[in-house]
Amino acid sequence: MSVWDDLQGQPAVVEQLRQATLGEGLTHAWLFTGPPGSGRSNAAKAFAAALNCDQEDVTRRGCGECHACQTILGETHSDVTFVRTEKVTITIDEARDLVSTAGNRPSSGRWRIIVVEDADRMAERTTNVLLKAIEEPTPRTIWMLCAPSPADVLVTIRSRCRAVALRLPPAADVAALLVKRDGVEPALAERAARAAQSHVGIARRLARDPEARERRMETVKFPLGLRGVTAAVMMADKLVKIATAEANSSNEERDAAEKAALLATLGAPESGTLPPSMRSQIRQLEEDQKRRAKRSITDSLDRTLTDLLSFYRDVLIIQLGNSVELVNVELRSELEEFAGRSAPETTLARMDAINKARQRITTTNVAPLLTIESMAASLI
Repeated sequence: MSVWDDLQGQPAVVEQLRQATLGEGLTHAWLFTGPPGSGRSNAAKAFAAALNCDQEDVTRRGCGECHACQTILGETHSDVTFVRTEKVTITIDEARDLVSTAGNRPSSGRWRIIVVEDADRMAERTTNVLLKAIEEPTPRTIWMLCAPSPADVLVTIRSRCRAVALRLPPAADVAALLVKRDGVEPALAERAARAAQSHVGIARRLARDPEARERRMETVKFPLGLRGVTAAVMMADKLVKIATAEANSSNEERDAAEKAALLATLGAPESGTLPPSMRSQIRQLEEDQKRRAKRSITDSLDRTLTDLLSFYRDVLIIQLGNSVELVNVELRSELEEFAGRSAPETTLARMDAINKARQRITTTNVAPLLTIESMAASLI
């Protein structure tokens, strides 16, 4: 299995990165941009694996099977550092640590590679810490920054990076990937890819988890029962609970695996009381997981609102008589009835209210429930 297999529906990007691994256009700094679900961090990871692949034949690099590819894809390679934040922003101290790491020569691979998955979550002062390291990099060091769009990164940084622009792949390509890699039944894969609006990670979760599919459908159907202020307040409360349940569901398995891995690394006894030194490390892990859980709820709430937005998107398509495929095709009759009760201008205003709520939740420290209640009231 090649490292490029995850980039289903991105042939131009794969070709650009393949050529770079052959030495054509390879530079010291890259900026991967694309909307959520486009696979920008997967593209950076695949590129890092291809650059440090053990294959001597350059045309075969990125095999996905050698030790280097496996450890990079598993994020355990000593020369490849992955940076993502579970907080609102990447701190300036974290940026300084990256600069220090980037100054080291690779220990076993061809390149020392720094992949910053949340480059848009750096304040200007923090980004400036990286500027000189990116402008005058250490030999054999490559920076890979990921962000939703070039505008999310300071111009002084993006002007020094080679751009890799990704788009959301067609739903059919996402479905084909789920069938090929995850063994999902084709009809279910198609429904999951469409419901996820081509977001590969979310499509995989919907395909694997029946409860996740039920939570999504419950969210999408909320506007059908929205008849007054009381219903709006109840909808807001339920939306926050759905987002919290979705975040907790995805975190529980990962938290348990991280704790088990740490205990195994520390050589902890299978039973009995842990030594004080081990208990302190477990406490630190649990504190980190709690901070991550808060960020996960915010991200999950944003995704829940995106699902809600898909309802009004379908309504608008019906109102305008557009032939574009519906996201929620299973609800076509309900959508058509709903569309007949209002004008396109009203639907656009409701979509704008949802997008404003998403922005407030992801960029400010507002109380999610109050924000969602205000949004829900404007949907009546």
